[in-house]
Amino acid sequence: MDERIAALDWVRIDEDLDTFGAARTGPILSGAECEAIAGLYDGDGFRSRVVMARHGFGSGEYKYFAAPVPDKVAALRAAVYPHAARVANRWAERLGTPTFPDTLGGMLARCHDEGQTKPTPLLLKYGPGDYNCLHQDLYGAVAFPLQLVVLLSDPATFEGGELVLTEQRPRMQSRAEVVSLKQGEGALFTTSIRPRRGSRGDHRVNMRHGVSRLRSGERMTLGVIFHDAA
Repeated sequence: MDERIAALDWVRIDEDLDTFGAARTGPILSGAECEAIAGLYDGDGFRSRVVMARHGFGSGEYKYFAAPVPDKVAALRAAVYPHAARVANRWAERLGTPTFPDTLGGMLARCHDEGQTKPTPLLLKYGPGDYNCLHQDLYGAVAFPLQLVVLLSDPATFEGGELVLTEQRPRMQSRAEVVSLKQGEGALFTTSIRPRRGSRGDHRVNMRHGVSRLRSGERMTLGVIFHDAA
């Protein structure tokens, strides 16, 4: 997994993150790996199940993996993190905020020191009419500024269900970004705040993400968040 992630076009990914707050990664998982991870959904390896309509989050459901997180998911999380941390630390320097550990282990240790010990990787499942309201995945005082989603379903089997991001710019109208993925492809995107270059230097912009209405079929994704929850 380390070699596979290292071979991605990180120059282009970094540029897209700086410009848009989101970047398609290119292929990460094979079709067989996607099916295997999606097949875990009906198993017992989860710490909680959330039905979105019950909480006003949208429509659909998702499950958070319990510890230990499945090997393939844990390997993906650990392999992507150092590349994401490079971007996160560059952003922190631009904004004058604290930097982040270089390894996932260091990041999780920081979370655990603050009482955030619950794993956050999750599987999300959408059927016809389901959607996810715009939100930010912040689970405590410690939050990493980037996260990853990987499409597990074949896009030929569903319609709609695009990843949607909005960027709230100071004294300007919000900007939207829509990301469509191939099976096994990921999108790395801003969890909450990112820097944006303006005429007077860098300033903070606030971003939220969600999923547009699924018009037909079933859509499953793997969410990889790099901080744990309280």
